[in-house]
Amino acid sequence: MTAKRIGRITKISGNMVTAAFDSPVMQNEVAFILHGEERLKSEIIRVRGNLAEMQVYEDTGRLRVGEHVEFTGELLSVELGPGMLGQIFDGLQNPLPELAEQCGFFLKRGIYIDPLPESREWQFSPLVQPGDTVRAGDAVGFVEEKLFRHSCMVPFSWEGVFKVDSVANPGVYTKRQPVAHLMDEKGSIHPVFLSQTWPVKIPIRAYAEKLKPTEPLVTKMRLIDSLFPVARGGTYCIPGPFGAGKTVLQQLISRHADADVVVIAACGERAGEVVETIKTFPTLIDPRTHRPLSDRTVIICNTSSMPVAARESSVYTAVTIAEYYRQMGLHVLLLADSTSRWAQAMREMSGRLEEIPGEEAFPAYLESHIASFYERAGLVRLHNGATGSVTIGGAVSPAGGNFEEPVTQATLKVVGAFHGLSRSRSDARRYPAIDPLISWSKYRSIIDEIQRMRGQEILRKGNDVAQMMKVVGEEGTSLPDYIEYLKAEFFDFVYLQQNAFDPVDEATPEDRQIYVFEFIYHILDSNFTFKNKDEALHFFQQLRQVFRGWNSAQWKSEEFRNTEEEIRGLLHERAVSASHA
Repeated sequence: MTAKRIGRITKISGNMVTAAFDSPVMQNEVAFILHGEERLKSEIIRVRGNLAEMQVYEDTGRLRVGEHVEFTGELLSVELGPGMLGQIFDGLQNPLPELAEQCGFFLKRGIYIDPLPESREWQFSPLVQPGDTVRAGDAVGFVEEKLFRHSCMVPFSWEGVFKVDSVANPGVYTKRQPVAHLMDEKGSIHPVFLSQTWPVKIPIRAYAEKLKPTEPLVTKMRLIDSLFPVARGGTYCIPGPFGAGKTVLQQLISRHADADVVVIAACGERAGEVVETIKTFPTLIDPRTHRPLSDRTVIICNTSSMPVAARESSVYTAVTIAEYYRQMGLHVLLLADSTSRWAQAMREMSGRLEEIPGEEAFPAYLESHIASFYERAGLVRLHNGATGSVTIGGAVSPAGGNFEEPVTQATLKVVGAFHGLSRSRSDARRYPAIDPLISWSKYRSIIDEIQRMRGQEILRKGNDVAQMMKVVGEEGTSLPDYIEYLKAEFFDFVYLQQNAFDPVDEATPEDRQIYVFEFIYHILDSNFTFKNKDEALHFFQQLRQVFRGWNSAQWKSEEFRNTEEEIRGLLHERAVSASHA
């Protein structure tokens, strides 16, 4: 049995603790500070000589210099296996409901609970036979977990090709019972269990090939899917000032996006918002499966009231869980809210390490850390030919809504789509408050590219006229310019804005988006003739009013068809009157 490696505390600075050691230690190794009966988890983030500087994932109050530190020799890891769907974990993968049962309303430090209960039994079905060859990431069997067949895979850390020596018969097993035995190239036998562990800061690469994301990920948010799309396996960010609707937009996307599994990382969020999410999700019915939305959701909670060091681990824990489900051939959506508070945690830890600060006191390695996080997204082809993906969407909370600050700029350099929220749109109650004049996307839209560019051009022209009208007034604006302004306002009102409280309008499927956008495109591309501005304003007001009912009508229902005929009637009347003008 390996002897324990023990060090002693020499310095304490907030969540940063320095310990002296005699035996070798390594970067990112997990260590436990022994304080009475408490064992406080920490991670080595820098080694200098015989001193290890550790960030502690707990409150460090009442710790004393000279107390013992136990080094584990293991990296910060999570346990991956059946039973994670529907769970609510903290940044260290402690199940919060079980912690609440044990501790009450106020969590105690130094208490860590097994994320996947040892006693829970699963019905195992084998997929391989003795003599088959497998490699890391290949499935040897599966168990049924809520909506999916949860693959029991060869551990991702194993290298080379293995031969199946034996496989368990169909039956009930716990995570500690082996379900297969594999023989390596040297003839050694290794057991395979229902669960495995993996270091959170190392990407899982047990796949054949990483592919370029090209297929759109339909979020059912019209402004996103039509103008600023997200690709399946791609990345995007949602920066915006506080109160502009980032969290609500993230929650709407999590409900309606075309993804198999959703992982939500609430990193440093206010406790009230996290509690609302936790209470809401189990009561929501998933429109895809007609079952509770929590059945395909994993929530990682690290609120602003929890230790600051745990914020960093929460995003890595979330992306590792997302990669795990990707290895099963599932399409996973990871929503991180907010990466700004993750960056603030890095800034605080960097300050305690007395590192030379970069811009706005953020560490010099801020950009590389943000890039390494978003690079873990992607579309992959597995060894069995199936494809899986991780799509990462990160909310950014720049102070004062300033998009020139370091976190936003570092994020913009690595993401494929930028959905910038503006205070002016949220104050005008134009939701989602994504500003179409500053947002962009590198991905392919579900809408025809020419029509999409024409729609953006009309929005820009309409904004130019609106800015001019603020100076010269409506009277000083020509009738053609005023019509361009009305077209832009009409397009914004009837298509870009969505009512999150309307059971129909809150989510628009892909085929309906394509149909309605083409319908609106012909209106925007028409050359209407009006006698005066009042006539033009009255016409577009009529159209807006009828479109409001069209957006609330069930797709392809009788009401939908009747409203469409009413709109066509208005357009026909306008065409007749225009021909007589």
